[in-house]
Amino acid sequence: MRRRIYLQLIAVAGTAILATLLLVTAVYYEVFEQQVFGDLAFCAGLLSGAEGDEITKFTENNDLWLEKEKESKKLRITLIDKEGRVLFDTEAKGEINNHSDRAEIIEAFARGEGRIVRNSPTFHKNTFYFALRINENTVLRVAKEADSIFGVFKGVLPLVLFLSLLLFMLCMALAQILTRRFVAPVERLAKEPELAGDMDTYRELRPFIKTIREQHESILQNARMRQEFTANVSHELKTPLAAIQGYAELIENGMASGEDAARFAKKIGGSSKRLLALINDILRLSELDVQKGGQECETLDLSALAKTCVEMLWLNAKKQGVEILFSGESHRILADRGMMEELLYNLVDNAIRYNRRGGQVFVNVDKTENEVCLEVKDTGIGIAEKHQERIFERFYRVDKSRSKSTGGTGLGLAIVRHIAVCHNARIELISKLGEGTKISVYFPVGKE
Repeated sequence: MRRRIYLQLIAVAGTAILATLLLVTAVYYEVFEQQVFGDLAFCAGLLSGAEGDEITKFTENNDLWLEKEKESKKLRITLIDKEGRVLFDTEAKGEINNHSDRAEIIEAFARGEGRIVRNSPTFHKNTFYFALRINENTVLRVAKEADSIFGVFKGVLPLVLFLSLLLFMLCMALAQILTRRFVAPVERLAKEPELAGDMDTYRELRPFIKTIREQHESILQNARMRQEFTANVSHELKTPLAAIQGYAELIENGMASGEDAARFAKKIGGSSKRLLALINDILRLSELDVQKGGQECETLDLSALAKTCVEMLWLNAKKQGVEILFSGESHRILADRGMMEELLYNLVDNAIRYNRRGGQVFVNVDKTENEVCLEVKDTGIGIAEKHQERIFERFYRVDKSRSKSTGGTGLGLAIVRHIAVCHNARIELISKLGEGTKISVYFPVGKE
């Protein structure tokens, strides 16, 4: 990561230096061109009133600027008529070609003045031409030779290369410092994630630090939950296994016969059923952990499913001395059928299991503005306020002795919570000790 950031910063710096160099060169040469054309225009203005021999005399006077230009042979003065014939040229050598096709001449006759730059790639030179119309039939042209942009650049190339190299080395040093400062909090966080909350860093990195901190806390919490779950599983499985082993040894050693053997066999059967229920619930929770978001949803009538569950558990409720009642109209949700049947069974079974003889269980399906509500209410033992926040945790029991005596595994409500999360549903719990419990599950409205 550090190397990639460093190389990217170097690449950006190099590109910026090169682009700046080219831009400055182009701007400088543009200014240089304007200056040359300004000088030529000034010179043409001075000469605009002269013709032929007068121009020759004028260029031989004591005017310092013209004299200097004449001596260096950089200034060329030409008079051209409307037909393109050259009337006068300070550098005339033999016959001179017709100039009627020259762009600057055409422009001067048309607009009053014209200008153009012609280059010589071989010598990296440019010739600047400025033409001024002095009357209807004559154009005065002044020309001067100067370095092209490549010639200018070539002249200052050593200095430019030195400055560019110096600037690039400075950028490399700054890139290394910035890279180290940028990556330092990340590297520190990778080595000591527990310090994420106390780490002082720059503002742009704070959302990243916050996310890492939350993920670290989540990982630690999950690790604690898994450790606790493993310990609870070991404990829960150990109890029925120890009972089965103890009763089996008594029968095997001949210490139980007749009615005692039958009683021990019944207890072995009960412990086996409890062990099987525990294993099934543990496996189901593991499946739900893996299955999050992968359920096969369809449009279901929640009322019909709830009514079927009530009818299925009616006999069980009767054996417990509990009356079970259903109410509600047809309301549809988008859900996995198997999961919904499992959620209903666990909620209603819990309401029956933790009820009292002569108690009641009410199952109701209703609809709010945006949600379909499944409500399971009982008149049972209730849950103390201090236990209500943890009631959906795995293996958490309010009354452990009662839970085991009724065959509960302590995983039913944990399964309910998992299924609700898988369906983007929310759960509300209202309970009062000695009066009963109401659990409401709110599902998003499905297609009617």
